[in-house]
Amino acid sequence: MLTTSIPVFVFCLIVLLGAAASINTAIIASLILVEVISMLKLNKKHETDLVILACFAIGLGAVLTPIGEPLSTIAIAKLKSWPAVDFWYLARLLGWEVGGGVLAIAVLSLFFHGRLSSSGLEALREEREEPYKQIILRAGKVYLFVMALVFLGQGFKPVIDQYVIQLSANFLYWINITSAILDNATLTAAEISASMSPVQVKKILMGLLLSGGMLIPGNIPNIIAASKLNITMKDWAKLGVPLGLVLMAVYFILLNL
Repeated sequence: MLTTSIPVFVFCLIVLLGAAASINTAIIASLILVEVISMLKLNKKHETDLVILACFAIGLGAVLTPIGEPLSTIAIAKLKSWPAVDFWYLARLLGWEVGGGVLAIAVLSLFFHGRLSSSGLEALREEREEPYKQIILRAGKVYLFVMALVFLGQGFKPVIDQYVIQLSANFLYWINITSAILDNATLTAAEISASMSPVQVKKILMGLLLSGGMLIPGNIPNIIAASKLNITMKDWAKLGVPLGLVLMAVYFILLNL
């Protein structure tokens, strides 16, 4: 029987969920994360830390296709007038940055050593299911949310073209730290314009993706995982904020090399 340690298992889980999130969506990836982490029955601190790391990876990985998460759907909708924009455009634009980020987060998870509780092994045998009705309802809410943000983005177009597009890409990168509270999909609708350069778009999106993992409201995977695992904003911020700031600083340097 093949066995492995918890850190190695979580490393593989984060890589797989991050890589697959752009195809099976951030919602499905986060639901899988919740079920697997719940079955491991780790102590609460380690469970919370690993969930935060995984949500960062899912949020990054889901951006590579327009079906992965609302942010990528809206970004493609706003840039559809560009000749090069197609289903895989964001994968070409952000592929190396996203892939490297997912792998780095998975490596970081190796240093978080949780332990199974006394009931952990039995919990691994339990079957837990997300009712189909809840999944369909959740998907419907996300569809309406994205549709509303697309309309919002159209309403912001005059403001974006007049003011936002004049701002430097580096300023936009750091100002998007507000997506930790405001939700990165909403800011994508309010900021992205087809009149921008690919460099501006890349820095805006990376700023939104990285800061979106810092607090619970920043991204859909955070909201799902926190609600199902009873993670408080305070507990999330203990790791999410410093990790997000470090990632943003590292990527700021890399994006400006």
